[in-house]
Amino acid sequence: MKTKKINGKSNVIGQNIKKYRNFKGLSQRQLSNKLALLGVDIYPSDVSDIENQKLLIKDFEIIAICKVLNISYNQLFENMENLFN
Repeated sequence: MKTKKINGKSNVIGQNIKKYRNFKGLSQRQLSNKLALLGVDIYPSDVSDIENQKLLIKDFEIIAICKVLNISYNQLFENMENLFN
């Protein structure tokens, strides 16, 4: 089965994950480790692929990332107004 993409990207929130991860002063490995404590296994290389919009992200991973970064879903999905223009 072919992976669905929009504008050649596998997710639309990767850039915001990177922005908030950097804002919180976390490395990709640190984010990965904190997610693992919640039972969500995302390798540091997967974090990189998510941030570079090359990897799909599951709904439970989104919830965990918001929790670890202490951000709202609205913050994670901000600046998406022009996605379909």
